[in-house]
Amino acid sequence: MRTAIHAKRALLPQGWASDVRIEVAYGQIHSVASGVTAQTDDETCNLLLPAVPNLHSHAFQRAMAGLAEVRGPGDDSFWSWRTLMYRFALSMSPDQVEAVAAQLYMEMLEAGFSRVGEFHYLHHDKDGQHYANIAEMAERVAAASADAGISLTLLPVFYAHSGFGGAAPSEGQRRFIHDLEAFNRQMEACRTLIESLPNGQLGIAPHSLRAATPDELTALVPLAKQGPIHIHVSEQVKEVEDCKESLGARPVEWLLHNMPVDERWCLIHATHMLEAETVEMAKRGAIAGLCPITEANLGDGIFDGVRFRSAGGRWGVGSDSNVLISVAQELRQLEYSQRLGLRSRNALTDPGRSTGRALFEEAARGGARALNAAASIQAGSDADFISLDVSSVPHLSDDQILDSWIFAETVTVDCVWSAGRKMVEQGRHIHRDRIDNRFRRAMQELMSQ
Repeated sequence: MRTAIHAKRALLPQGWASDVRIEVAYGQIHSVASGVTAQTDDETCNLLLPAVPNLHSHAFQRAMAGLAEVRGPGDDSFWSWRTLMYRFALSMSPDQVEAVAAQLYMEMLEAGFSRVGEFHYLHHDKDGQHYANIAEMAERVAAASADAGISLTLLPVFYAHSGFGGAAPSEGQRRFIHDLEAFNRQMEACRTLIESLPNGQLGIAPHSLRAATPDELTALVPLAKQGPIHIHVSEQVKEVEDCKESLGARPVEWLLHNMPVDERWCLIHATHMLEAETVEMAKRGAIAGLCPITEANLGDGIFDGVRFRSAGGRWGVGSDSNVLISVAQELRQLEYSQRLGLRSRNALTDPGRSTGRALFEEAARGGARALNAAASIQAGSDADFISLDVSSVPHLSDDQILDSWIFAETVTVDCVWSAGRKMVEQGRHIHRDRIDNRFRRAMQELMSQ
């Protein structure tokens, strides 16, 4: 079935265009024409953008959003936050995971995300044993994405150790842990699952260098086949110091010297890098998977975005712990972190160019590459779009509208299409009440345990 959307203004790969008509068939863009009038049955909007991929999510963690903001007896850090996260991970049933994931994915669509990279590591039953269906939890994530209507790049996580040197996993990690043989079976089940999911993509995610040994990582990479490879790396200073002690190199340095890192790889966080690592990562084409809100929430540090960009590096954004879901706020937090670190303004753009537009276009382009997708309004790309409500800013130009959305929030998301299906209208998901009611029931159960 073919449908069409007509926009008064649209952001195409070559720039802004007027009176743009986009024909959509089977979830992809069939054709794009500018300077044409709308036809009778066309959907119409004022300003249309390609939607943004969310390249890094742990869906189940949305259940604990806002619940880790009480200071403990000592200095709080990622490592103390992780203790609470483990408690939630150990308590959730498959039904609850599906309900939380569906709520999250609905919220992502309302925010303007069209595809999610689910870094999925909550694999097993509460006692740490495999479910009868080894991909039970992955199927729940896929069901949630289908229910909400967001496209899914599933990234099953290999997690075997609690620390460098192949340390035995802790009791709190029991629902995450695989050996290589079981993970092979998990990947095969996930491959079958993704083949049945419209617009689905499959990659692989070794959790980190502390959770997978070098030999295991070498064995894992071929399992990705042509799909993306994502890995947490250099998020905390402690991780860097432990890696140097165990492997004789910093985490990103070790990956670049020992693994076939290229444009299929997405290095999540990559916060603590030296100049040589930053430049070499950019040259290899690996995507920096930045999660600015989570990184700020956890006190991780500031990514060297200006240096990475100057070296030709590409990046995208993800919502990671899902404490807050917002395209605009992820991009704003990223830019503001650079401003605070460098004590300058408009850091991630070129002279004379809109910062909002530069941030938006890079997040769309880099996020799509990281998730094996396409995020641009041109024939052959996924039919994923955002329309903005510009009724309050008739005096602004196109780039000023993007700046106002990201930095002032005087512009909001109006409609969102995912794979050609209109899932959000007037800022509200079409199934919001049903999905939200299920989520509320699941949260009442979790909080009463």
